[in-house]
Amino acid sequence: MTHGIVSAGYEGRSIDAFVAALLEAGVQTVADVRLNAISRKVGFSKTRLEDALAAAGIDYRHMRSLGNTKENRSPFWEGRVEEGRRVFRQAIQNPEAESSLDELSALVRDQVVAVLCFETDVEKCHRKVIIEELVGTTKAPVSALPA
Repeated sequence: MTHGIVSAGYEGRSIDAFVAALLEAGVQTVADVRLNAISRKVGFSKTRLEDALAAAGIDYRHMRSLGNTKENRSPFWEGRVEEGRRVFRQAIQNPEAESSLDELSALVRDQVVAVLCFETDVEKCHRKVIIEELVGTTKAPVSALPA
């Protein structure tokens, strides 16, 4: 793939395995769509993640405006995914989120961009909405990060 979107969840991965999988997928930029780029998982908080990616030659962008609020996480975890997606779609109807989506759209037209969040299963994560939005504007190909 010379350009497009890679759905990337880091759940169950070490930072080294995660970076290796990104490289294998040809990822050039990671778009971190977590509201707060912190993690209890070693290596996945913003500074350490950005450093690990930079060492591998991968650009990092934290797109806080595309993060899912704490209040809207339980629908995804409790099987009310459509409700969570609906709420998230409404939440990104603002200039800052639209600007981030425009930036991502431009990137995925020219390079491989990983859309990053915690959950391995994109069906249980708000990043699916982001990816759908990007595909709708760019028709970019989508793949999942290899296991």
